Amino acid sequence: MPLMRVLKPGFLTTVQDLGRFGYSHLGISASGAADPVSLRIGNRLLDNEPSAPALEMTLVGGEFMFEEAALVAVTGSNFGATLDGAGVPLWTSVQVLAGQVLRFGPAADGARCYLCIRGGFKVEKVLGSASTHLVTGIGGFQGRRLRKDDAVPFDESDGLPAPGRRFPADISAELMKRRYLRVTEGPQTRRFPEGALRLFSSSPYQVSEEANRMGLRLKGPPLPRLGIEDMITEGVPLGAIQVSPDGLPIILFVEHQTTGGYPKIANVISADLHRIGQLRPRDTVRFVFVSVNDAHKFGMAQERLIP
Repeated sequence: MPLMRVLKPGFLTTVQDLGRFGYSHLGISASGAADPVSLRIGNRLLDNEPSAPALEMTLVGGEFMFEEAALVAVTGSNFGATLDGAGVPLWTSVQVLAGQVLRFGPAADGARCYLCIRGGFKVEKVLGSASTHLVTGIGGFQGRRLRKDDAVPFDESDGLPAPGRRFPADISAELMKRRYLRVTEGPQTRRFPEGALRLFSSSPYQVSEEANRMGLRLKGPPLPRLGIEDMITEGVPLGAIQVSPDGLPIILFVEHQTTGGYPKIANVISADLHRIGQLRPRDTVRFVFVSVNDAHKFGMAQERLIP
């Protein structure tokens, strides 16, 4: 089986697919790509299954040498990818020859970049998924981030599609916007005073340095809480926005704890979950409340963009 060798791993590079589901009762969150839309588009460009395993790079990318020819696609944020020194376009399938080196630098914008490969990277599935769950150390490549000198196998694919397939630039630009996150009411929305909801939806919040795949702590106006001291710990979903005792919001992300005792003022809609994955420390974001019906409409509209 052909191998991709890691010359430099970057800041945080892991193997991810679209995640594992149905194990929250065991304390295992779905994990998977922080920006699943970018991963799906990369796989679409290569005629892969939507959940084919790819590399997710965070903030600073790595350097990789391919022992055999491959067809790849780079999606997500711009990490200045080059192939033997020549620029590699985003959202486009590209031919890599045996012995060539694909290099990524720091993110020019956004937080995460995806390296998808025809046939997907070949790692053992755990609980039905190839995604790396860093908190528990399962899945992906030995349950951990990539390191220098790792050799990651990929599929031997005969009859590779022709390179140069592109995803429309106007659609990718729209999908990558992250000025605001649309949210629905959370289970405890009514247990916050009305002024807290106005403050939450009218104020800019900044992503703090405490942001990772588990969650993003935000800085901004503290939100007053009302009558939630007696709240019992309960299950929490992906995208839930908890309010900690200091009044500041926390967005629960792909490796979130599966239960929590903080009140949840809102939940990010499914159509905007990928935008969370592109937020980085010091980014500013606003929240916009929408109805559940509108959230469904936004999700269906997004699906029509990514057939």
